[in-house]
Amino acid sequence: MTVRPRLTVIGTGYLGATHAVCMAELGFEVLGLDVLPEKVAALQAGTVPFFEPGLPELLRKNLESGRLRFTTSYEEVGAFGDVHFVCVGTPQKRGEYAADMTYVDAAFRALVPHARAGSLLVGKSTVPAGTAERLAQEIVGARGAELDLAWNPEFLREGFAVEDTLRPDRLVFGVAGGSRGARAEQLLREAFAPVISGEDGSPTPVVVTDFATAQLVKVAANAFLATKISFINAMAEVCEATGGDVTLLSKALSYDTRIGGRFLHAGLGFGGGCLPKDIRAFMARAGELGVDQALSFLKEVDAINLRRRARMIDLARELVGGSFGGMRVAVLGAAFKPNSDDIRDSPALDVAAAIQRQGAAVCLYDPQAMDNARVKHPELGYRDSALEAAKGADIVLHLTEWAEFRSMDPAVLGQVVAERNIVDGRNALDPTTWRAAGWHYRALGRP
Repeated sequence: MTVRPRLTVIGTGYLGATHAVCMAELGFEVLGLDVLPEKVAALQAGTVPFFEPGLPELLRKNLESGRLRFTTSYEEVGAFGDVHFVCVGTPQKRGEYAADMTYVDAAFRALVPHARAGSLLVGKSTVPAGTAERLAQEIVGARGAELDLAWNPEFLREGFAVEDTLRPDRLVFGVAGGSRGARAEQLLREAFAPVISGEDGSPTPVVVTDFATAQLVKVAANAFLATKISFINAMAEVCEATGGDVTLLSKALSYDTRIGGRFLHAGLGFGGGCLPKDIRAFMARAGELGVDQALSFLKEVDAINLRRRARMIDLARELVGGSFGGMRVAVLGAAFKPNSDDIRDSPALDVAAAIQRQGAAVCLYDPQAMDNARVKHPELGYRDSALEAAKGADIVLHLTEWAEFRSMDPAVLGQVVAERNIVDGRNALDPTTWRAAGWHYRALGRP
């Protein structure tokens, strides 16, 4: 019987906690580490500090099985693990586009002195190209040939992270050349054996690359996705100028197999902790490498995305007569996307706060992101349901595409508002139904 490697996960934020839980679910012994004792205590008690469907149940199951536990000790992690996954954050630097590598560097520096000889250190954080090469020389290299390094980028979608970890659409292994790279690849294949073999009947393809390519895969994927979203939102701007309907345009384009319909959905645009900061960091790194012109188009991708937020505010203002002064505005949604409580760079929350600053009384409801929103924007009003938020409202803004908002009965909602005005920031509601119920319906990119 093959002995499975023991795994550690450094950093128990969104990526790290999900990776630790899911690898334990795949049958590995896993030890997670975080420098915050309160986070470790919560996870060890079976509490996930963020919303992700399916993750709390798997956390409790694998804690009970004994395959999973958490610690604050690098010494314990070093003695335990054969393969160490570094999953700490790379936020955008304050006042800059570049990624802040403080947490990645600190994690490697703390881990390297305690890692057992022969173990593999695996970066999963989204980092600028050149990071793995630098770490291999500056930090891991301090141990000579005792440790190996690899890069294994993550491709998680918030709201689907469990599925994406247990059944990913691909695995990318970035390794060094020669025999050390071959050994690193072998250890990674052992660490992902259940996924690669497809024990559930769906084998996962593996792409083995050099360090540079592995680091580029994640940011290139995010840049392409952001470009596709911003393209259809640019078409929404053109539709508004010509009287076209961007939803019909998108539908027609989607039948072209070269284009496809995924993420070709116009609306308020993207946000969250990955796409905005990753495309900005990509541009910054391109500038450092002297190839900034190659990614200059991403500046407009970013600008288009931010313009959608301003246009949403303009549409709402137009519908209430040209001014938010004294108006009551109901905002449905705070998270940057449904099935998440993540408010980082949330278009919905940015719009809500901007409208409040223009003199409106904003009442907001979100199924999961209320606590996070209150911390960031305590000046907004918060309610316990969509109906409560809409009471007495002069206008309703649909800003996060939760299922419960898509299924709202316009007649029922119409009974509690002061005026039946709605702006659909996600193009997810049926305008015919809402207009038949007496609502003035507006949406981005539609007549």
